[in-house]
Amino acid sequence: MSAIILDGKATATIIKEELRQIVSTMKRKPGLGTVLVGDDPGSHSYVGGKHKDCAEVGINSIRIDLPATASQNDVLAAIKDLNNSSECTGYIVQLPVPKGINTNLLLESIDPAKDADGLHPLNLGKLVIGEKAPLPCTPRGILELLTRYSLSTSGKEVVVMGRGLTVGRPLALLLSQKGSDATVTITHTKTVDVISHTKRADIIVAAIGSAHFLRAEMIKPGAIVLDVGITRTEAGLLGDVHPDVAKIAAAIAPMPGGVGPMTRAMLLANVVEMAQIN
Repeated sequence: MSAIILDGKATATIIKEELRQIVSTMKRKPGLGTVLVGDDPGSHSYVGGKHKDCAEVGINSIRIDLPATASQNDVLAAIKDLNNSSECTGYIVQLPVPKGINTNLLLESIDPAKDADGLHPLNLGKLVIGEKAPLPCTPRGILELLTRYSLSTSGKEVVVMGRGLTVGRPLALLLSQKGSDATVTITHTKTVDVISHTKRADIIVAAIGSAHFLRAEMIKPGAIVLDVGITRTEAGLLGDVHPDVAKIAAAIAPMPGGVGPMTRAMLLANVVEMAQIN
């Protein structure tokens, strides 16, 4: 058995073309802002990719790069500028930020109506009660990728490996809402006997940042597996899912090329939707 590859790169290309057509008809052009603090190569590459996506779709770009020596007040000032900018319809603060800066304070300072990452406490609260709000990009991208491949979550046992703010916790909420209708288990560092959970799952989302942690013997034949984790090693960037999983899974979203491009596409979708509403 060889798993079907859930091609996030190809799917994101389709979505970006759909968005480009929408943007071309809009009187008010969407504008994506980014606040990047520090010199992390991965963050710089990721933000650069987001602005490249904007150019392809026709979204205006507003980029604020601050040095690693920037203070918390410097970052808050950049956030205030984007809150007040008429050209910016949505923006993100690229995480992680350097030590000594309060991430939660930054997220709370973002105008909820411009919260392109869907991580403001108000928007996360709306997610809890099922009220419409900007959705966190990676969880939204995961559901969109499954939908585009006609893979239903309704009635399925889903294991989300990892309880982080950007993926695990909001994804579990999305999957358990009406319309998704999955039965969700979150595993984490204190979970006893992880295999007992993953072995019965119809769908597994691995988002723990532990290289090749999920192996073939941990899943049941025919499971759907999505790799979200990234670990830097001497061998390069590795995902959470070992290559041998593809031998028994029905479908797999690999790292790279699976969920990552979908995250970027959903960021664009959030920004376009914000421009349509506001």
